[in-house]
Amino acid sequence: MSESPKRTEIGEIGEFGLIDRLKALSPVTNPSTRVGIGDDAAVIEDGGKLTLVTTDMLLEGVHFDLSYMPLPHLGYKAVSVNVSDIAAMYGLPKYITVNIALSNRFSVEAVEALYQGIHQACQDYNVDLVGGDTTSSHSGLVISITAVGETTPEQLALRSTAKTADILCVTGDLGGAYMGLQVLEREKAVFRENPEMQPDLEKYKEVVGRQLKPVARMDVIFDLRDLGVVPTAMIDISDGLASEVMHLCKSSGLGAVVYEDKLPMTKDVYEVADEFKIGAPTAALNGGEDYELLFTIGQEDYEKIKNHPDITTIGYMQEKENGKVLITRGQQKVPLQAQGWKHFD
Repeated sequence: MSESPKRTEIGEIGEFGLIDRLKALSPVTNPSTRVGIGDDAAVIEDGGKLTLVTTDMLLEGVHFDLSYMPLPHLGYKAVSVNVSDIAAMYGLPKYITVNIALSNRFSVEAVEALYQGIHQACQDYNVDLVGGDTTSSHSGLVISITAVGETTPEQLALRSTAKTADILCVTGDLGGAYMGLQVLEREKAVFRENPEMQPDLEKYKEVVGRQLKPVARMDVIFDLRDLGVVPTAMIDISDGLASEVMHLCKSSGLGAVVYEDKLPMTKDVYEVADEFKIGAPTAALNGGEDYELLFTIGQEDYEKIKNHPDITTIGYMQEKENGKVLITRGQQKVPLQAQGWKHFD
């Protein structure tokens, strides 16, 4: 009697373990494919320029909740998360295609509201919507966007090219999107218990906005280009800062040091985190969906970026054998742990 074939649950290896398995089954054979699976975007050689291609899928009930996500905001966010991947390659976005799957509960007006947000994002990021597909769904709304951008070989930033002693930098501030999600989920639970209670989100406007309508940091990309700074490696922060530091380390074969007291967080994040009895650094390290940029620069470029109001230096890359560590506010050295979003738990 033959043995049953081995069954491995996806949750056992996680999203990135699954990606590694699929990458092994998908060898690159076309000479123009410079980077395939494993970075923020694929890289295709096209004459003297490089074409960047990335795609993201958002599923109702997994990535968004329409009980508190306005459709125009959802459309905007769907574009932003893809543009953020192009930014993370130090590229400029040019085109998107949009695929949506709709259940029969959606009206024409609802679809138009979704596309209002998509078109607003296209205007803000200077990209063209050039095609897509629409189909029916029996399990809620699905949005899949593919973004195409470009860069040059000299300006391409990968996850795998950081060097020892490079400085770790992050744009903007962290933890806001995660705390906004906590507020929205709490207000949803309150409303379910008592529909007479209308949510009062005015005092949470900043963090809720970070969750519902994130903005890809193309502004910083343009600033870096003006300053003559090409990051040695870069990634966008979708799954939490700690997780993204881990990705840079794995891809570049290095370790890293991150200083807790350097993590950029707003007063609102501290206040909301305190209200929810969550440490603000925990939200910054593990929250995710901030869509800020994490990147490394050579020490020679520090003087160029040190006065930028939206770039914070948070640590440095080190030899792999020295590990990935967090220096706490109390100057304790502890292992850096990634506890962000896990897709298949």
